[in-house]
Amino acid sequence: MGKTASVSPFAPKSVPRLPAINGVRFATAEAGIRYKGRTDLMVAVLDEGTTAAGVLTQSKTASAPVLWCRKSLKSGTARVLVVNSGNANAFTGQRGRDAVALTAKYAAKAAKCAERAVYIASTGVIGEPLDAEKFAHLLDGLAARAEPDRFEAAARAIMTTDTYPKLVTRKARLGGVDVTLNGFCKGAGMIAPDMATMLCFMFTDAAIPSVVLQSLVAEHAKTTFNCMTVDGDTSTSDTCLLFATGAAAKRGQRSVSRMGPALAEFSQALHDMMRELAIMVAKDGEGLSKFVTFEVGGAKTWAAARKIALACANSPILKTAIAGEDPNWGRVVMAIGKSGEAANRDRLTIWFGEHCVARDGERAAEYVEKTVAGYMKNREITIRIDVGVGKASATVWTCDLTHEYVSINADYRS
Repeated sequence: MGKTASVSPFAPKSVPRLPAINGVRFATAEAGIRYKGRTDLMVAVLDEGTTAAGVLTQSKTASAPVLWCRKSLKSGTARVLVVNSGNANAFTGQRGRDAVALTAKYAAKAAKCAERAVYIASTGVIGEPLDAEKFAHLLDGLAARAEPDRFEAAARAIMTTDTYPKLVTRKARLGGVDVTLNGFCKGAGMIAPDMATMLCFMFTDAAIPSVVLQSLVAEHAKTTFNCMTVDGDTSTSDTCLLFATGAAAKRGQRSVSRMGPALAEFSQALHDMMRELAIMVAKDGEGLSKFVTFEVGGAKTWAAARKIALACANSPILKTAIAGEDPNWGRVVMAIGKSGEAANRDRLTIWFGEHCVARDGERAAEYVEKTVAGYMKNREITIRIDVGVGKASATVWTCDLTHEYVSINADYRS
């Protein structure tokens, strides 16, 4: 593949070791789908009784695996997950649907389950047929040798232009016992989730019905993955799935059949995990040099605040100014105005870090270019905005836009 991305300046010095979760096992393989000398196929085998939930891309050109997952999620159950990297199996017509069907057939046989309990995800180049014959025959062996303590290997197998694997673990008290939540995701470019190229898979040993899981994932996606962007381009393949194996019930976990106070600690842990994973994606944006947080307040509604923040976070001219360490707050004003949401121009206030650069619709009296330019040299930048029309607020995470992003994507298929 084209240009190899420089390792993100935010890459962790060491990858966290996630604890095993009873009821899920992983295996990976080098299937040669697109990459050479690295794993590109991952299988997760789930115990009988596992429940499932998820959110998927709203793209009108969604991939064949996304369409398959939409159907599987209706069953609320899961026994096996198959993910490949290097080929998105998107915009591949009937051949794409046939590839998914063949994968599901072999996966169901390997896991000894119905095809409706199979979940499939693919990431990589759009528009190139995926030859499932290259790897479907491997699924039986992968399922047989799957092991619980393989989260890092699973995360590495689904990477494309990512420069590091993204893994998070959390603990929570639920139904009288401690439960574990583990998650990993991939994503670096074509990232603007609408539920980036983003895949996220989360696992817990909690016993929770699929309808409750679905409410939790859908609610938390709004303020985590859907508040993160790298380049404003929503993928055809975005898939975020949560699997609950129910193993904690064997340790005495009391059943949780509906949303309510009993779920509060678990819900918070899930939200925190999803938030950290979303930030990890933004911190691995293709070619980035800076991680950027936009905090918008004073809006009429949360949705309006989010839209304004995304207008800023997706503005190429603003993101390039940040890359150039230029405190060009005029570009923030532009982005707010183009969002289409209510903003009082004459009450608008903007801060770069702790430095107020604009107040009540004009440059702040205390603004000193040299001082704010010094702040822009930081690796992490926070831009706060008050649009002066209400009390709602939202936060969006992104990165800057550099020459390297252009190089990576200009050469992506070469």
